[in-house]
Parts: sequence; structure tokens; C-alpha cells
Amino acid sequence: MFDQAFFLRTLSEFARALRAGYDLEPVLAELTASATAVLGLSGSGVTWADNGRLRFISAVGSRFEEMERVQEQHQTGPCQKAYDIDDVVTSPDVREVPDQWPEYAAAARRLGVAGVAGIPMRLGDRPVGVLNLYDDKPRDWSFDDLAVAGVLADVATGYVMNAAALRQEQQTTQQLQHALDSRVVIEQAKGIIANHHGITVDEAYQRIRRHARNHNANLRVVAEAIVRLGLRA
Repeated sequence: MFDQAFFLRTLSEFARALRAGYDLEPVLAELTASATAVLGLSGSGVTWADNGRLRFISAVGSRFEEMERVQEQHQTGPCQKAYDIDDVVTSPDVREVPDQWPEYAAAARRLGVAGVAGIPMRLGDRPVGVLNLYDDKPRDWSFDDLAVAGVLADVATGYVMNAAALRQEQQTTQQLQHALDSRVVIEQAKGIIANHHGITVDEAYQRIRRHARNHNANLRVVAEAIVRLGLRA
């Protein structure tokens, strides 16, 4: 039976993290640590889809990182299947199914891993990753096990998606600001050149462009040289 009080505290901590900064790897590491503690597991990990292939992100314990790496390398195993079919996949003892996942089962026997479960991490109606649960002993995965893991996976997916959206928003804002800054300095340069040579701003712009082209220079760099360094094209 999982610790309900600890589970609620874990959810509260994730809720606070969502209102703070977005640093993905530490939060996904916290997800695996929390899932391991709440469910009394031997370890857990997270794999994330990258162009249709699962890529290892984080794991509790070097043995389970190695299990994740084997799955990433061969793109086969219960967690890969959970991603492929977009449904929970459990194995009470993955060592007993060598015909289904030979490389994965061999790694489990070598590393002393028995029970494995893969919980899809979904965005809308499609899987984007998998929360992977590990136990050193054979385990009949209960409804409570899978329900708790599903909630943690959903919270983590929401975090990852919010982080990605925030990064995209920040990147777009930076691009827009860069474009605006470029336009401002170019307009300033046009005015300076027009006044210096007694020409129109359109003629000044063509003069600046010609200078940039002749010197294989960026238009903004030339404009900044005019405004800040006194260049007169």
C-alpha cells in the first residue's frame, strides 16, 4: 500500500514547481525519485519521445539507467511497448519473458531487476514519453500502483509541456525584440546618413545597404557603426 500522505505532499511539491522556474532535468529526476519513494520501488526512470524514438532522460540508480539505455538502444521492452500502444504495460517478472524482449530480459537478469511497468506520459491523445517503474522482486502491479504512477506521469507531462511552451515564448520574444532593436538602429542610421549627405532617408538606406554589401557585413552591424562609432557610409 502506498503512503497517501507522502503522495499528497509530492503532488503539492510539483504544484509549487509549476509556479516557479522551468528546469526540466531536475524536475524529472524528482519525478523518478518521488515515484520510487511513494510506491516503494527499487527504482524508476523517464524516457521521452524524440522523432518517434524513446530517449533516456532520468533514472533513480545506475542499474536502472542501464535498463533505460538498453531499451533506448534496442527500442524494445515493456516501456517501449507502452509508448507504441499508448497504454500501460506491466510485467510481474521481465526475466521470465526472454522471447518477447531478449536484450531487455538479459539485462534484467544481469542487473537483478524483476518487476517492470511502463506508464505512458500523454499530451492530449498522444504519448510523448514513458514513466518506467522497476522492482527487484517479482511484483503484481496493483490498480493503486498504476493509478498513482499515472497521476505522477500526468503532472510531469504538464510540467514538461509548460516548460517547452515557456521556452518557445521566450525565444519568440527574444526574436521579436532583436528585430525591433535592429529596426530602431537602422532607422537611426538612415536619419544620420540622410542629414550628413543631404539626401532622402530612402537614398540613405540604399547607401547603407550598398556599404554593407560591398564590405560583406550585416546591415545591423553597419547601422550600429554609423550610430555608435561615427561611420559615414
